[in-house]
Amino acid sequence: MALVAALSHSAAAARKVIFDTDPGSDDAMALMLALNSPELDVRAITVVPGNVTAQQGLENALRMASLANRCDIPVAAGAQHPLFQKLITAEFWHGKNGLANVELPPSKCKVDGRYGPDLIIQMVHAAPHEFTLVPVGPLTNIALAVLKDPSIVPLVKEVIIMGGSITGGNVNAAAEANIYNDPEAAQIVFQAGWPLTMVGLDVGDKTLLSRKHLAQLGQTHGPMNDFMVQVATYLVDLSEKFGSAGTPMYDPLAVGVAIDATLVKAPAMHVDVETRGEFTRGETVANRHGYDERNVLHGDRYVIEGADKVEPNAKVCTDVEAERFLQLFISRIRGK
Repeated sequence: MALVAALSHSAAAARKVIFDTDPGSDDAMALMLALNSPELDVRAITVVPGNVTAQQGLENALRMASLANRCDIPVAAGAQHPLFQKLITAEFWHGKNGLANVELPPSKCKVDGRYGPDLIIQMVHAAPHEFTLVPVGPLTNIALAVLKDPSIVPLVKEVIIMGGSITGGNVNAAAEANIYNDPEAAQIVFQAGWPLTMVGLDVGDKTLLSRKHLAQLGQTHGPMNDFMVQVATYLVDLSEKFGSAGTPMYDPLAVGVAIDATLVKAPAMHVDVETRGEFTRGETVANRHGYDERNVLHGDRYVIEGADKVEPNAKVCTDVEAERFLQLFISRIRGK
């Protein structure tokens, strides 16, 4: 009886998660980590275009849910394109199918008929203050949910985003890929007013899954374990071509923060998303000092008359216990 009670307590204590994804290769690693972590209770998978098209992403999500024997989790299609710009897909980085060219078996799971943003709205209202949103792709679906029903904002427990950077981009000098793919959506999500944690390139670049970690992962076998080894091998090979010692675990780290926030240091800052700059569109601009100078016009010049406090709207991850996180990932996937 004690064991049953402990198990039911642990299920009750698990954090309810809606996982919003553009299923490419690191999304796949993030999803498998989430599905194999008892701290998380994944209640829905919503699909957004980004790494691949919306259609390919939906197929990938269904096949992964099937591989994990989790057809109980609704998998829903969402937005088909960004809010105001053309979609940019990343098969160059993720393989033709987005999943490192690994062909998973056809899915036994069926698509949920609900529209992704509507499913988010419905689930949040059904369990107020209980859901954590974990978007690891462009923020189109989350923004659409907020635009359609702003009343969900105070009802969401937390939003943990993989996206952004305060030290330069990976698409170009300024912007990170998920934010760059829909800057307007990102600005809506950052300014919504809910508890938000930004897991950006800054920390992701410190979590390099190397050949050493690949060897650890390859010591055991199982459908998910073997899939992860194939995906990770593809990504490590690719990273080495670009001079890196391993593949950054961007999306999995967002899931890691949902599991254990002590993995990262995340000071509070105010973050805006640049939507107009010629060289900086998609940049996440963080106010590190917490104030803006107040300039007042006196005749033909402005005079600084003080500094106004700026309220933080995000916790911005700046450092990570990388090896502890990587071992967490390996331990959850091994043998599965």
